[in-house]
Parts: sequence; C-alpha cells; structure tokens
Amino acid sequence: MSQHRFYLAADHWNPEALVLEASEARHCAEVLRCKEGERITLFNGEGTEAITQIQSLQSGGRQIELKLIALNKTPRPPAFLHLGQAIPKGKNMDLIVQKATELGASRITPLLSERTIVRLDSAEAEKKRAKWQKVALEACKQCGQNWLPEIAPIQSVENFLSSHPAGNSPDQLPLIAALHSDAQSLKDLLSAHSPTSDQRPSQATILIGPEGDFTPAELSTAISAGYRPLSLGPIILRSETAAIYALSVLAHELMR
Repeated sequence: MSQHRFYLAADHWNPEALVLEASEARHCAEVLRCKEGERITLFNGEGTEAITQIQSLQSGGRQIELKLIALNKTPRPPAFLHLGQAIPKGKNMDLIVQKATELGASRITPLLSERTIVRLDSAEAEKKRAKWQKVALEACKQCGQNWLPEIAPIQSVENFLSSHPAGNSPDQLPLIAALHSDAQSLKDLLSAHSPTSDQRPSQATILIGPEGDFTPAELSTAISAGYRPLSLGPIILRSETAAIYALSVLAHELMR
C-alpha cells in the first residue's frame, strides 16, 4: 500500500524539523486520520521527497511533527515544457492542468484568445489561477510527481507572444498547434530544428487554442513571432485532447 503524500513548500522545508501545518495537517489528521507512528511522504515541489514518521499531532491535528526516515532527490526534467493553453469552457481546464502535470509540464499559462468564451476580471482571474495551482498540486500528490508546475497569471495571447518571443536559440522550440497548410508533424519540425538526436531542444513552448481554434490573426501573429505551426493530425481535436496529445509527443521526444 502506497503512503499518503503531502506537500510542504520549499521555503518551509527543514529536514531537521519537518512540520505539517494548516490545510495539509488537517487533511492528514482529520480526513485521512493518520496516527502517531504512521509513515507519510512529503515533497516540496522542487524535486525533494522525504519519507517521514509522524511523531506527534499538536493543536488538535493542526500541526504535525515528523521524523525524517529517508530523503530522495528527483532530477529536474530533461526538458522544460511550457503549455500556453487558451481557456476552454466548463471545467475542461481542470482536466488539462491535471494531465499536463502528469505529463511533466513545468509551466502552464492560461490564455484569453479572441474566441475564448470565458471572460474574467482581475479578481476572478487570480481566483482561477489559484484554483488551477491547487489542481496541479493534487495531481502531483496522486501521481508521484515531485516537480510542481507553475500556473502563470492569465493573460491575452497578444501579451503572451510579446513577453515570450520565440528567439533563435537551438535550445528552444516554439510551437503553435494549427490546422494550417504549412503545419508540420513534430518529427519533421524536430528534424529541421535539430538534425541529430543529441541536439534536441531543452525547452519547448506549445500553444493550444480554444474551441474554434485561434483566429487567423492570432495564428499569423504567432508565426510572425517565430512560432512554428504544429500539425496534430488530420482530425480536428477538442482543446483538451489537443493539449494532452501535444504534451505527450513532446515528452516522448524531449524527455529522454
């Protein structure tokens, strides 16, 4: 039986005095009903994981003191995968964040495109961002991922492209999923970008559109900014399917 996993932020991580507090402590004591002497796993979202034993539950379970049993380090992923995802309708963004975390994305930027149905003011946008960060954290707990992806602030496609120029570095691969006559498969794009397998880029950014895809103007702006149109095959995929598919093939090619 696998041990329960809990998150302890890196700025509170002290191997000599590991303490769970607040919501994580309450979840451990009140929801999962963990007891003194039981072993649990901690991770800090930056690659460090600790096997610990509960020493004491203080303040009615709101603070849990732990004894370190073993410490493990998970290497940083070999490639930094950045997903720029136009926010889909409903709760599909929750699914995208969850699966992107499982597939090793390092950063997820929610985008507002011209065809995005969701419209948010600044307070609502921050509330959504915090919610999706929590979804990513829960996904890390469940799948054993020790690197917590950053959920960046929600921004427009235009602002994203201006702040994330493609550049000409061979270490970077900027892509935009597109049903475009010039769109190419990832295999062909990688072959043109990195002729040999030992020259694979260490960073990749993939932009995925909303229902109805990016507008022609947004696609044109991205291509002008150096983003390369990526074909995901002849079938028109739902936004969440496109994100999962694109990250899967990127992880397969770059996480080796």
